[in-house]
Amino acid sequence: MAKYTARGGFSGGNNNMMRQQQQMQQKLLKMQQDMAKAQEDVENSSFTASVGGGVVQATVNGKKELTDLVIKPDAVDADDVEMLQDLVLSAVNEALRQADAAMESSMKGVTGGLNIPGFGF
Repeated sequence: MAKYTARGGFSGGNNNMMRQQQQMQQKLLKMQQDMAKAQEDVENSSFTASVGGGVVQATVNGKKELTDLVIKPDAVDADDVEMLQDLVLSAVNEALRQADAAMESSMKGVTGGLNIPGFGF
């Protein structure tokens, strides 16, 4: 049992608190490193969505940049440009949702499901 002194408080408590603080800092540093690696892995991944029975296909990377867009000729109808526009938007948005979901899943795996403000998950 720790002994209390008027000048120093509980004896032996400071060493234990310092040790716990160092351990917590090491754990946080490891978590930051793991998060950076997980983010890099997702950013280097590609996510592809296909809509309209495969006539429009969009690919984005984990940085949410459109990297490829494929439009099959049978999707092009000069009398219905709006449909093609809708298909392109749908494919791009779905690929972006996949990238978001992958980043969220990756970060939750690192943080154990903790909600960390500013990280969007």
